[in-house]
Amino acid sequence: MSTMTLTQDRAERAQTKRHSRLGQSTGWITLAKVFGVVALAMIYIPLLWLAVMSFAASPLSGVPFPLTLDNYRQLGGDGRWLPPLWTSVWLSGLVALVCMLIATVVGRSITRMRRPGGVILLTLLPLFVPGLTTGAALFIFLRTILELKLGIWSIFLGQLVWALPFCMLLILVIASRFDLRLLEAAEDLGASPWRRFWDIEMPILRPGIFGAGIFGFLLSFNELPRSLFLRGLETTLPIYNWAMAASQQSQVPIIFSLTTIILAVTLPVMGAFFWVLFVKLDKS
Repeated sequence: MSTMTLTQDRAERAQTKRHSRLGQSTGWITLAKVFGVVALAMIYIPLLWLAVMSFAASPLSGVPFPLTLDNYRQLGGDGRWLPPLWTSVWLSGLVALVCMLIATVVGRSITRMRRPGGVILLTLLPLFVPGLTTGAALFIFLRTILELKLGIWSIFLGQLVWALPFCMLLILVIASRFDLRLLEAAEDLGASPWRRFWDIEMPILRPGIFGAGIFGFLLSFNELPRSLFLRGLETTLPIYNWAMAASQQSQVPIIFSLTTIILAVTLPVMGAFFWVLFVKLDKS
């Protein structure tokens, strides 16, 4: 081995050691912990404070005392939020299913293309388009150009356009790491296309597929700006909450209670689902 090669190897090892020491230094670890704690606090403290204020007699004052259950009693006596809630639930479920199907079929096909860069760019570009812009564009196209009557189907279309790129991104990340030689080996052994997909691809893509469904459901359930343009006479839960907060200030305490109940249901359910999907299934 030449002297130049030995010098280069020593320089590379020294640089690797420096990077290792830098990543393991006490200062960087402490800084990472501080940033992590601050980020988690910014996420969870407002949610906790919302839950506390839902029990306040005057939540708009910002003072949690005195505590009362009157807001929840008013919520139970006001059934106007139930139809928008059920509309959002089944509509979000439909968006999630369609996103899972389209993202799986299209995502695994994109990774098999010779030059997928342009297709991936066009697929993910809607992520960077503002919601109001997309909603207005779809409204003009559907209502003005095609002269169609807006309704639940147009809300579904707008939410699908919003959620699908996120779902595609999840599938693309996992599908891009898939070794196609596994399928070639299964084909040589006589496995059918369906058997190759179900026995080889599906176990690998499963976290991404179910993750796409979760993201599709949550993005659809909370979507507002596009739905405002495409709603017609329909009302989803975000539209209902927006209308109550904007035009009827007396309903804001009820909205606090409603959002707290939704949070108390969705967070444990989603946490348990992610734990089963990414912990239990990975171990098995």
